[in-house]
Parts: sequence; C-alpha cells; structure tokens
Amino acid sequence: MATELSATSLFRGHARGVSDNVVLRHDGGLITDISEGAACSGPRSLVVPAFVNAHDHARATASSFGAVGMPLESWILRTALGSPVDPYLTAVSALARSARAGCAAMMVHYTRPSGTMSLVDEARAVARAAADVGIRIAFALAVRDQNPIVYGDAEPVFSGLSRDDRKTVEDLFVRAPMSPRAYIELTDTIAAAIAGPMIDVQLGPAGVQWCSKSLLEAIAENSALTGRHVHMHLLETVYQRAWADQHFPGMVRWLRDIGFLSERLTLAHCIHARPEELEMIAASGARIVTNFSSNMHLRSGLAPIAVAHACGCDIAVGVDGLALDEDDDILREMRLVQMVHGGLGFKQTWTPAELFALAIRNGRSATGAPGNGELAPGNPADVVVLDLDRLDRDRIMPVDPIALLFARGNASLVKEVVVAGRTIVRDGACVGVDLPAVERELRAMYRTNAGKLENFQHMWPPLSERLSGWFEQQLSCE
Repeated sequence: MATELSATSLFRGHARGVSDNVVLRHDGGLITDISEGAACSGPRSLVVPAFVNAHDHARATASSFGAVGMPLESWILRTALGSPVDPYLTAVSALARSARAGCAAMMVHYTRPSGTMSLVDEARAVARAAADVGIRIAFALAVRDQNPIVYGDAEPVFSGLSRDDRKTVEDLFVRAPMSPRAYIELTDTIAAAIAGPMIDVQLGPAGVQWCSKSLLEAIAENSALTGRHVHMHLLETVYQRAWADQHFPGMVRWLRDIGFLSERLTLAHCIHARPEELEMIAASGARIVTNFSSNMHLRSGLAPIAVAHACGCDIAVGVDGLALDEDDDILREMRLVQMVHGGLGFKQTWTPAELFALAIRNGRSATGAPGNGELAPGNPADVVVLDLDRLDRDRIMPVDPIALLFARGNASLVKEVVVAGRTIVRDGACVGVDLPAVERELRAMYRTNAGKLENFQHMWPPLSERLSGWFEQQLSCE
C-alpha cells in the first residue's frame, strides 16, 4: 500500500540539496515518487535520509557499571560487569535507542556474548531484537585468539593477586582460542541462521593485537572468496600504537599485502594511524568509522579524520555505545565530527551537507544496507522526519535547514523514523517494542547480576593498578 510523507523541506542528498513543499511517496519498502510544489499545512517538518550508526556493539551503558574516565585497556575489563544478562533484551535496548535517535541501520560488532546460550542462538536473539525494533543491522561476531588481558604476557598483572582473584579474572576473560577454520565455519552457520534483506552477517576480528596472523590471513582469504564484509578495530589507543611499533612493524602494509585491506573492510577508530597508513587504507577502498565521543570518553585521542578524507578515504560515523551523553544520539555525533574536523578558518574539509551525505552513504556501505542513502525514486524508503518548528524556532528569515541541523540539532527533534517503508519510531517512541519497560526489566536483572560479580568488584582496585602499571612499563608511549 502506497504511503505519503509531506515535508516542508526535504534533503535529497548532497548533489540535489534541499527542496521545499514536497510529498514523498513510498511503496513496498522503496521510494516511488517525490513531487514538489505541494501545499503543506500543519507543523513544519524536515525530511532527511535516515542516519546510520556505523560502529557499535549493542551492549549496556558502560557508566552504569562504573566504567567511567578510564582508558580502553582497563575499561574493557571493567565492563565485564555489564555482560548481557539477557541477549534479546540487551540488544532490544541498544537497537531501540539507536532507532529512536533516527538510525535506519546499525553495526553490531558483538564483542561480549552472554555465555548463557550457544553463539548461534545468541545471534538469533540479536536478529529477533532487530526485527522487533525494525532496524537494519550488520552482525559480526567479534573474535580474538591472543592477548585476553594485556597485549602480551599477563603474568606481571597476575603477580601479587591471590589465587582466588586470579581465578576470577581468568574465568571472566581467558578462553580457549577458536581456530581460524572454526571461526569461519561459525560465521557461515550464523549467516545461514539470520542473514537476509535486513541483516548483513560479517566477519569481525576484534583487532590486530588480539588476533594471530593465521586468523587474520584466514579472514582475508574467506572475505575475498565469499565477498563477505569485515569489521575490525584498528589503532584505537596509544598502547595499541606502541604495541604495533614494537611487535608488528609494518602492520598496515602487511594487512594490505595479504589482501585484508579491501573495499569489503570497515575499520573503526584509526586514531593513531599515520599518514602513510591512511594512504594505504584509502587506496584499498576500505572505510574508516570515526567515533568521536567514545574516543573522548576513553581518552584515546583525536582521530585524523580530515587527513584520511583528504587522501580519499571513505568516512562514516558511529556511536560505539559511548555518545557524548551516553544517549546514542548519532545526530549530535555527526555534529561533533563536523565541528572538530570540518576545517580551520576559511578552509573547509567539507560542508555540513557533504559530511551528512558521506556519513550516511558510507555508513550504509559499512553495514551492508542497500542504496546510497539519497532520497530518490527506487532507493529504500529509509527516512527521518524532524520537527522543523523546533529546529527553526525563531523563524526570523529563511535559513538552510541542514546548516541549522548542524548548528543545534539533536535526537529530540526526531518525530518519525521509517525503515524499508515501515514506521519504527513515532513521536519519540519505538513502535515495535516498549523501550521503557525493557530497560526497567534489564535494570532489575543487572542489579541482581552485580551481586554475583561481587568478587570482581572487590578486586578491581588492585587489578586496575596492575593494568596501568603493565601498560606504562611495557609499552612506552613516547
């Protein structure tokens, strides 16, 4: 059944800009027509392509578990307190928050399974959550086969801990490594179980410091053979940079030489990538997802996104579960990227409209979503309706609505989100799931679960101190 959306202003994409007084029609999940010259009455609206959260993990809010103001290397361990207590509910919560902020698609780099069911069943739970929310996802089961505690020998960290405390850490973080072949087969099984028009199953190596060469080679080979996309962290922290320089010189060149770098690859962060490494990434056709607020929360640094863009690298934007206010506001995240990387003085890296279009187009490529993100007949009906009366609150003179959006926009402006022709958010609430009820249920579960991890909470101060000492002593940042 054909549906119409009336818009006071509609942003088609960077090439065609903004049209006024427009009716967008969609049917069967696709845009069928866009007509200008319509008489629009009632509240004013701005219709734009739906957003994309191109790097995330679909997990609980970290600060609620005391993971605040610490670098990634200790933050990862601390967030064990937030391991999913119910994979379906945890995924619903994260995916619904992203949808409510205007996202049609989200990357789920699944780094922390619950351990309460098989990995295939857990993937099915995430897929069911995505279907109930109505959002497109890419799903990649993260894999690592080395360095579960630190980037090397963990004995200095364990030294001085009691036998019980050591066992607590090992039980939480140390697993028998999965063979490359077993991981590829598991990914194939997950794809057979959940892949479809709304779900793209990808390969998900956690990061080079966490993956053996044989694992990365197997992933590169399988991706080239099958065309399956790959999603991986790269050079996120100063300690990962130091590890690469000491233990894996020429790391990015090696990734290029084995065919790991390709147009099928999306790399998260790349904060400490050097110009020559960015050139190699760009030349391969791989994308970089920047996660500005996450990088600030974790004191990881300022990514060279403008430099990457200048050398031809495709740029996307992600929330990484740590938006500025931990509210999954991808619009605010895009604004932060624009403000920090958009240029100096009169020299612009890109205009707000260009960044907006880049983030959506490249985000859709990263998540396997169809189309280029422009609002045009034949493209997917993935649309966000924004409250233009609130955005243009003063209404003194005509102002470019996209310029206004990047001056003051945030997720509170989202009135409706349409994905594949289906309204999944209306008036700030998710249509398919009761997000407040889900979050109440999850809070109760986490409060109960926190008691089961009391030993880990008690031993955290000495463990945190030993982690800090290991990284500062073993991996000089100077």
